[in-house]
Amino acid sequence: MAKKKSKKKVVKKAAKKSSAKKTAKKKTAKKAKASKKNKPAKKKTVAKKKVTKVAKKTAKKKVAKKPAAKKTAVKKKSAAPRTEKRPRIANKPRPVHVESVEINSTPVDNNTHDHSHNDHSTADNDSGTNTKGHDHAEASSDESSSGEEEEEEGSGKPAFVAHVTRLHEGMTAPYFEGVDQNGNTVRSSDFLGKTLILYFYPKDFTDGCTTESCNLRDEYQYLSDSNYAVVGVSADDVDSHKKFSDEYQLPFPIIADSDMKIIRAYDVWGTKQLAGHIYDGIVRTTFVIDEDGVIRNVIKKVDNAHAAQQVMALA
Repeated sequence: MAKKKSKKKVVKKAAKKSSAKKTAKKKTAKKAKASKKNKPAKKKTVAKKKVTKVAKKTAKKKVAKKPAAKKTAVKKKSAAPRTEKRPRIANKPRPVHVESVEINSTPVDNNTHDHSHNDHSTADNDSGTNTKGHDHAEASSDESSSGEEEEEEGSGKPAFVAHVTRLHEGMTAPYFEGVDQNGNTVRSSDFLGKTLILYFYPKDFTDGCTTESCNLRDEYQYLSDSNYAVVGVSADDVDSHKKFSDEYQLPFPIIADSDMKIIRAYDVWGTKQLAGHIYDGIVRTTFVIDEDGVIRNVIKKVDNAHAAQQVMALA
C-alpha cells in the first residue's frame, strides 16, 4: 500500500511537471508570437526615422550646394573679359564767378574826355566797388586795352572798343604829385635826368598786379644801374599800399592816388572788357618818360611777368 501511494505521488509530480512544462511552452510560444507581432512595428518606426534622416541630409546637401552654385556664377561673371572700354571723360572747366557790374550806357569819347562829372566820392566808389569782382581775374589775363575793334564771331559787327589813353609818344608828360606808401611826397620833377617807368595798375594784391610789381622789383637793381627810376600808381589808399609794399618788399614808391587826379591826368581810367563783362576801371598802362620829361613810349599791352624786360627792349 505504501508503494502504491508513493507511485501515485511520483505520477502526480510527473504530471505536474509535464503540465508546468506545457504551460511554460505555451507562455514562451505566446511571448514569441507577441514579439513577432511587435518586431515589424519597430522596424517600420526605424525605417521612418531612417527616411526622415536621409531626407534631412539630402535637404542639407541641396541647401549647401546652392550657395556654391552662386559663387561659381559670380566668379564666371567677374572672369568674363570686357569687350569695350569706356572712353575717358575730360573734366569740365568750372565756371568762373564774376560779380555783375552796372554799366554806364553813355559812350566814351576818347578825344573829349570829361573829367568834371566824376567827383571825389564817385571816384572812390568806382575804384573800390565797381572793379570789385574783376580784380583777381585781371591777374592771369590782362584786359583788352589796345583800342582796336574786335568782331563778334559770325556777325561781322564791332563788338567792343576798349579805352586807351589819349597820350602818346612825343608829348610832354603831365606833372604829378602824390603820397607814397611811406607817407612821402613824390613829384614828377624828382625824376628829371632819369628815365622814369611810370606804371598804372588796377589794384593791390591781385595776381596780375603782384606779378608785374614783383618783376620790376626783381630787375630794380639793374634798372637803377641803367639810370631808370620806377614809380607805381593805383587808386588804393596809403594803408593798402603800405601792406602791399611790405608784403612783397617793393624798393620803389607806389603812389596812393585815391582822388584819381594822376589817373585822370594820364587818361588811364575808362571802359574795359574782361571775360565778356564791360566795366569802368584803371586800364593797365606803362609810360616810359625820358630825362627831359617827354613821353618816349606808351605800353598799352603790358606783359606782367616780363614788365621790366618789355621796357628795356624798347631802349
